[in-house]
Amino acid sequence: MALNFKMIASASVALLPALMPLPAGALDDAQKKEFGEFIREYLIENPEIMLEVQESLQKKQEEIRSQRSAEALSTNRDAIFNSAYDLAIGNPEGDVTVVEFFDYNCGYCRRAHADMEAVIAEDKNVRYVLKEFPILGPDSEAAHKVSDAVRKLSPDNYGAFFRAMMTQDGRASEESAIAIAGELGLAEDAIRAKMAESSNAEQVQEAYQLATSLGITGTPSYVIGNETIPGAVGKEAIVAKVGNVRACGKATC
Repeated sequence: MALNFKMIASASVALLPALMPLPAGALDDAQKKEFGEFIREYLIENPEIMLEVQESLQKKQEEIRSQRSAEALSTNRDAIFNSAYDLAIGNPEGDVTVVEFFDYNCGYCRRAHADMEAVIAEDKNVRYVLKEFPILGPDSEAAHKVSDAVRKLSPDNYGAFFRAMMTQDGRASEESAIAIAGELGLAEDAIRAKMAESSNAEQVQEAYQLATSLGITGTPSYVIGNETIPGAVGKEAIVAKVGNVRACGKATC
């Protein structure tokens, strides 16, 4: 008697992974065709199954990404939170550190800048580490080279320089960065000399390597506690993560 494939189509879909190891000769051509046609018909009649599969796949991929990110964070913890290339604003001795990977030409970074300013203004015990990550073209690369020179020449002015760069009108470039540094009292000749003498190539290379290992592909991206947090998530989310680190030692309790 012929099998009633309509009655077992749902079970067949669920059991398909288990059937895959069967040898090719387990079903003859006619059975394979009939089996395939009924699975196709079932999926067309119940397309929501494909959405469930997609959601399950995305969830699994996110779990894998999070696991790899956590492993990379543990392995590279010192370079992420205490790199010699980075400076911290807010409270340099704060009990919780927020690391931000940013690009001076990132529009989302500029909009999110106010969120972090509010966080460190309201919470005097947050250490805010600036991880320069120029990924938006030659102007960004040039602006970050100037930024590196400012950091080396006048670390006390670096925070003010960063804030001015993030709130300026128009695109960040070498020219705009030098102009802002000049407003802070740094001579253009000194900046250009420092740029020629000391490249930021190693700084950028470290940031890129860390971003790759953490699964960071855009800016802004944050590292708080044991988590990498992509995107401009907003002040409330950052405050919540900081609070969780204090409460349980992890960004998500």
